[in-house]
Amino acid sequence: MKKNFKEFTPELFLPALEEALGVSLTSFLRPFPSYINRVYEVRDDDGTPYVAKFYRPGRWTKEALEDEQNFLADCAEAELPVVSPLPLADGKTLGLVDGIHFAVFPKKGGRQFDIEGDSSWERVGSLLGRLHSVGARRKAPGRLTLEPVSLTMQYVNQLVDDAVVPSKCDSYRDICKRIIESVADRFDSKQFIRIHADFHTGNILERPDTGLMIIDFDDMMNGPAVQDFWLLLPDHYPACKRELALLMNGYSEFRDVDHRAPFLIEGLRAMRMIYFAHWCSMQRDDFQFQSRFPEWGSETFWAKEIGDLRNQYANIMDAFEI
Repeated sequence: MKKNFKEFTPELFLPALEEALGVSLTSFLRPFPSYINRVYEVRDDDGTPYVAKFYRPGRWTKEALEDEQNFLADCAEAELPVVSPLPLADGKTLGLVDGIHFAVFPKKGGRQFDIEGDSSWERVGSLLGRLHSVGARRKAPGRLTLEPVSLTMQYVNQLVDDAVVPSKCDSYRDICKRIIESVADRFDSKQFIRIHADFHTGNILERPDTGLMIIDFDDMMNGPAVQDFWLLLPDHYPACKRELALLMNGYSEFRDVDHRAPFLIEGLRAMRMIYFAHWCSMQRDDFQFQSRFPEWGSETFWAKEIGDLRNQYANIMDAFEI
């Protein structure tokens, strides 16, 4: 009998994990903070550490998970420093236990990379250029496409229709619709590639032996390359023109820069705000989430969210005037 994700306990998955890996595991089990998936460090009898990730059912299809693994395999083949899943005993890299997909990764250490100085910005830009050169090789048909009308408006409708947004639903839908209509014509799907989609400094590790390593491809999408730029920036555009220029300078060593990209940044920021609200709504019944974000979903929360989106709409209009 299949368990739901809340009932998916170590007693259930550890024996299956041992069988899938073909090794004997110790009783060591360390959970990583994750509200969507279940992620644990485990160790075998020799002390070798592994990171096991169990994917929340209903979030990604099997094809979407395979797209993530294909992207990682393509990056590894291009000698980009990433953490690829280990082959399991059956030769595959995606396992299944009690209806729940999982993958196992080698544990890799490193410190979060801090971007300090011009050379650091160009260094990250070069890394992105290499990543996107790989991302452009093929599409990820099982993955989402970062496009305002087909995706972001879908999130808005789900939040409103599922009564996640309380009495302020009309105000929320109105500002979201204005944002989406203002940026939609600037997206060119012909230039969409596989992107990391959550490329901030927390997902870049510096390792003495391999340099910069990119981690956590869980949110990868098809979309505009600039999505992987703006999360690194310290401010709204155009206040961060200099940092963006340095990123693009490094990027251009490996891939041509789309110079229209700056005008997507503030629209993408607004889309991220909507995406994040939808992401939180998926876990609003999770006890860990509720204990950490007790005010999420309240009238006060949505009033602030609407105010923030209105301010962001103003930022979009300001960026378009430059």
